[in-house]
This record gives sequence, structure tokens and C-alpha cells, in this order.
Amino acid sequence: MTKLLFRMRHVPDDEAQEVRTLLEQNNIGFFETFPGNWGISMPALWLKDKDQYAEARDLLDAYQDDRRQRMQSEYQASKQHGEAKTTWRAFKESPIRFISYFTLIAIVLYLSLRFFLSF
Repeated sequence: MTKLLFRMRHVPDDEAQEVRTLLEQNNIGFFETFPGNWGISMPALWLKDKDQYAEARDLLDAYQDDRRQRMQSEYQASKQHGEAKTTWRAFKESPIRFISYFTLIAIVLYLSLRFFLSF
């Protein structure tokens, strides 16, 4: 009987590939389901043998702890070098898009609240 191991919705491609490689290297049988054409189905990795669940879960937990530490250290390094993504940096990279989004948000807020604010 199969057992759900890892939901893959909103998982970056590099992380998904690393998890697949980790399972293959440790000879853990799995198969993958995809979100389908409309994104309704659940993309996930499923174990073929539920007896391997404890081993796979331990491997996955260790991998995720390692990845979390790696991502945090990369973020801290980019923050120290002034390369971290900030609102000001987003504005400097694409001021027209930033102003367009800001204007669109202001219009939606105005249209949503004008009936409540007009006395």
C-alpha cells in the first residue's frame, strides 16, 4: 500500500529534484503525482512500500533541516553583501512595474472603500 511522503505544491524545482535524488540514492521506492492540467490534483511523492516510511521520513527531515540552514545562511550572506531583495531594490530594478502595481492597488482600494467612506 502506498503512503504520502511529501506534498510538492509550491516546492521549488531544485528542492523537488534534490528530494527525488535523495530517495533514489537510498533505494527508497516512490512515485510522483502531478497537479494535472488545471492544477487541481495534489502533486506529491508517494512511497511504494509503507514499511520504508520511517526511514524516508528521517532522511527527508534531515534534508529539510540542512536545506533550511543553507537557505538561511545564503540569505544572511546576501543581506550582508547588500544583495538581498528589498522593496527599494525592487523599485530600483523596475520602477515602472513597481509604480504600476502600486497604482493598481490604490485604484482597487479606492473602488472597494469609496462607498464606505462617503458620508
